[in-house]
Amino acid sequence: MPQLLLELFSEEIPARMQANAARDLERMARERLAAEGLLPEALKTFAGPRRLTLVVEGLAAAQAERHEERKGPRVGSPDQAIEGFLRSTGLTRDQLTERDGVYFAHIHKAGRPTPDIVAEMVDGIVRNFPWPKSMTWGRGTLKWVRPLKRILCVFDGAIVPFQVDGVESGDYTEGHRFMGSAKPFWARNFDEYADGLAEHFVVLDAEERKARILDAARTLCFARNFELVEDDGLLDEVAGLAEWPTPILGDMDPDFLDLPPEVIRTSMRTHQKYFAVRDPATGALVPHFVTVANVEAADGGKTIAAGNAKVLSARLSDARFFWDEDQKTKLEDRLEKLKGVTFHAKLGTLYERVERIVALAGELAAYTGADKAKAQQAARLCKADLVTGMVGEFPELQGVMGAYYAEKEGLDPEVVDAIRWHYKPQGPTDDVPVQAVAATVALADKLDTLVSFFAIDEKPTGSRDPFALRRAALGVIRILLSTGARLPLKAFAPDDLIAFFADRLKVLLREQGERHDLVDAVFALGDDDLVRIVAKVNALSGFLGTEDGKNLLAGYKRAVNILKAEEKKGALPSGEPVAAAAEEGALFTAVGRMEAEVGKALETEDYEAAMRALSALRAPVDAFFDKVLVNSDVPAARENRLRLLLKVRDAMGRVADFGQVTG
Repeated sequence: MPQLLLELFSEEIPARMQANAARDLERMARERLAAEGLLPEALKTFAGPRRLTLVVEGLAAAQAERHEERKGPRVGSPDQAIEGFLRSTGLTRDQLTERDGVYFAHIHKAGRPTPDIVAEMVDGIVRNFPWPKSMTWGRGTLKWVRPLKRILCVFDGAIVPFQVDGVESGDYTEGHRFMGSAKPFWARNFDEYADGLAEHFVVLDAEERKARILDAARTLCFARNFELVEDDGLLDEVAGLAEWPTPILGDMDPDFLDLPPEVIRTSMRTHQKYFAVRDPATGALVPHFVTVANVEAADGGKTIAAGNAKVLSARLSDARFFWDEDQKTKLEDRLEKLKGVTFHAKLGTLYERVERIVALAGELAAYTGADKAKAQQAARLCKADLVTGMVGEFPELQGVMGAYYAEKEGLDPEVVDAIRWHYKPQGPTDDVPVQAVAATVALADKLDTLVSFFAIDEKPTGSRDPFALRRAALGVIRILLSTGARLPLKAFAPDDLIAFFADRLKVLLREQGERHDLVDAVFALGDDDLVRIVAKVNALSGFLGTEDGKNLLAGYKRAVNILKAEEKKGALPSGEPVAAAAEEGALFTAVGRMEAEVGKALETEDYEAAMRALSALRAPVDAFFDKVLVNSDVPAARENRLRLLLKVRDAMGRVADFGQVTG
């Protein structure tokens, strides 16, 4: 079947926008084709520094004929309603049919040639593309991320003719800005297009560009017995800056190696887009870097490397100035400046936030086992580096630089580590601070953020979470689970925040393969100790995976359904059941034994033992429902059996609310 090839060629597209642009192009094309009844066999997009490309395989040559029945107003409706319906369908009144007192329109639409649909589709995509930022140029009104130069659009080997704001479609494009031929080349299908780009020094696929960069950079380093410091974020960025990426190994002034390695790497990454290089034996940085050029230089990149080295030296000279100047003022002496920095209009200054974190750290130390004085000292100093020159230049080094300056001042190593680690974890795979003082300050920092923003009703809504509260809650959960700290959350958080923690815990456990309904079942008991809750969830998950667990759950639900039905008729009987004959007596005895064993297990937090005690109920519950009629005609027997079911429900409810379990 025919193939569609589309290229939107422009001036340089910012690297950070390319991946989303490729996804948006695919989505918009798929949606518009589907709306016209065109379902391709395959659809793929590519993004690079100057082009967005779409290739669609297996499109029909023309749209199929379509028949549609559309329901209209009732017969006898006002003329205005009927006329509006006729306008929307393009029919006249005598073309409508009546059925059950209602007008119906039968609309036949002949299929259109696919090129006509593609022309409309591309026009709509270009005019409505969701760039984060766009611009207009010349005298036109078209908005695009950068001036749109050319549109290549061919279907089944032929040009799809159209124009968008003066930019006409064609069947040619161009290669690399410097290394390719000055003349454009023609492409009537994707194979010709991809081959032509390769011949003109353009790597179309972003993943291939990344692989080329990584392989060549590793090889350059290996040849000198060095090791590339890999950086996925930087790799994504440089792959979006070069159509023909060519890594070059450059030399750095070794005198700068006395700067903290984070400063060197950040300066390289942020300002110059360089990769750092290290000694594989020691892990220490070496005086070299890898830059990615967009050309293959005749001298092997020596001139490029030398020029980049000069620029890097200038940047690192600035960093050295900040490093030296910052050390002239102690962290403690910087706290006064935090009074002039607003944290949030409704939450006061950074100084006030620090005071809250200090107080929280003091309270939390009792639960984390941290030295209270050290935790409060670290909490007091943890934000001081925000007013240093280095963090002003490199905000991503907050915490890191504070730790270096604290170390230079000779502060306690636990305090230094707490300052360094208190922002962590900042993502689902980030390291978690587990040393007691560091964990305490990190918890205090995140709890203050959560409690403060919930207090002013700045809660996440849908995909909107401007203050990263979901990340903060997940950080609290991961710290508590990693350290085993037994923190009663209700002492530090309001009810709506406790529910928020429950939601975040469900997300975390679901990613680990656990069922979210088990979190609800355990949270329903009112527990707020996340370590205990997760231990219960894990034990409950294992129990419900057994035959005893599955059958006992079925028995529990049967008992609860009976109780709910009886409760609708009136109040359920109160009091303790009595031991009756046969199955009733066996269940009565089993429940009593189970209650005692579960009570002991819960006191010692041996949840595996609690589940084993529950499993002993399976056989007597099965036998009870198999042999006993709960709704006996004898009122006393019926009431006793209902009391027995209530006892089963309540005894099991000490472990979890099994009514919340869906499976």
